[in-house]
Amino acid sequence: MPTEWNKQVREAGDVARLMAPLAADLDREHFRTVLLDGKNRVTGLNLVSIGTLTAALVHPREVFKPAIAGTAAAVILVHNHPSGEATPSAEDLALTKRLCEVGELVGIRVLDHIVLGHDDTFRSMAEEGGLGGAR
Repeated sequence: MPTEWNKQVREAGDVARLMAPLAADLDREHFRTVLLDGKNRVTGLNLVSIGTLTAALVHPREVFKPAIAGTAAAVILVHNHPSGEATPSAEDLALTKRLCEVGELVGIRVLDHIVLGHDDTFRSMAEEGGLGGAR
């Protein structure tokens, strides 16, 4: 894991800046999870799904399997929008709600869901109240 990951995540911008190079110039949605320990330090990164231009199939099992195996205390969800527009879709919001519910059941907090756009733009669902109080 790159040395820049060996730090505590304090805000959505930290994750967005670290993930943006992985999402640059992608022509399909890539959905990833950032695994965190109890002090919000990154312990792993997992590619959950590669989708199409406008969607990625994401199942809770695929999101939480590596988090459970990696003994993560929390996760941050991250995906890109190839259109460049970082605004979460209705599907993004519904998926986030579902993943927050599953996270509560398995004891792994979903701290945020970040949507990456072009030119270093991003939207944080936690900052915009899109996690439904599951934070």
